[in-house]
Amino acid sequence: MLFGYPPNRKTGLHIMEIVHYPHPALSWKSKPISEINSRLYSIVDEMFDLMYEARGIGLAANQVALPYRLFVVNVTGDRGDKEQEFVFLNPEIIRRNGSVEGEEGCLSLPEVYGQVRRAERIVVEAFDLSGQEFQMELDDLPSRVVQHEADHLDGVMFFQRMSETARREMDDHLSDFEATFRQQQKDGVFPDDETLKRQLRELEPGE
Repeated sequence: MLFGYPPNRKTGLHIMEIVHYPHPALSWKSKPISEINSRLYSIVDEMFDLMYEARGIGLAANQVALPYRLFVVNVTGDRGDKEQEFVFLNPEIIRRNGSVEGEEGCLSLPEVYGQVRRAERIVVEAFDLSGQEFQMELDDLPSRVVQHEADHLDGVMFFQRMSETARREMDDHLSDFEATFRQQQKDGVFPDDETLKRQLRELEPGE
């Protein structure tokens, strides 16, 4: 099963899709991208398409079951605003300042929201699709989005950053997602966790 995705029911072909908690890719520590090629360009294009279709403003490769240190962002959520589209390859947050709490959600946990404390301002370094290194100083929503997506690349979801009290309030929602995913595995929509993990290892970029 390519990428661990279920086949399209009409065509029988495997297509990229956003996976939901607790798919193993969401707890996977991604590996750095070692090559920029036409396949990577296609992945990025499709990630942007999926992000806009889901009305999101950021999407990490883990969320489409790919173990790559890559995420895409457009804080406007507007498909037509290409100037606000950014691709972050092998990103690293090198500075954090301040602290602020704000509401977050996640395309891999749709309709679930919680308050998360993050650094107020950050400096992030990454590479773009031309292989050029760049640095950005961010605050407010862009800072929060980049921190959220960078966490995904380390297998960390936003609810793991919440206070213990707030986290407990999400337990029922998380249990529902877990039950749905396990039933999908029983129904053959997804393979078992060990198979999904093996697929992730096979997809990891070379050194």
